[in-house]
Amino acid sequence: MIRIVFVLLLILLVFFALHKVQKAPSAVKARFLRYLMLAGGLVVLGYMGMTSWLGGLFALLGLAAAFLLRLLPSLLQNAPYLHQIWMAWQRSQRGQSQQQETRHTSGKMTAEEAYEILGLKIGASDKEVIEAHRRLMQKIHPDRGGSDYLAAKINLAKKTLLER
Repeated sequence: MIRIVFVLLLILLVFFALHKVQKAPSAVKARFLRYLMLAGGLVVLGYMGMTSWLGGLFALLGLAAAFLLRLLPSLLQNAPYLHQIWMAWQRSQRGQSQQQETRHTSGKMTAEEAYEILGLKIGASDKEVIEAHRRLMQKIHPDRGGSDYLAAKINLAKKTLLER
């Protein structure tokens, strides 16, 4: 009976908390979700302790640790291949985000906006545009840890000014 009341109380608490956070900004929602997951984990651990399942959890953790220790030599031997797979996955994710950014930046840009983005005075020559673009891309390129969005904006500014 105590377990049922405990679970019902938990469900009501989560429902009202989610209802209250529904209209909050995304940063508040993210922080709330982290706290909710932490609290949920603690509640699950408490529930497992009350129902004597905590011993089973520790047995599973010990089994997982033993499995990982036996698997470690194979993981280390295949680390270069795993690294290649990881890098390919990151490149595919970066490509997807670039496609999304180009969809957002495919709109028209005025020449004034383009000059402002590149840090040039109105009426700059094509050579100055190319040099400013190169200088900015060396600083903000996504391969150097820069932003895909900013790189797309800089490319669009160059394209806008060179096509005028």
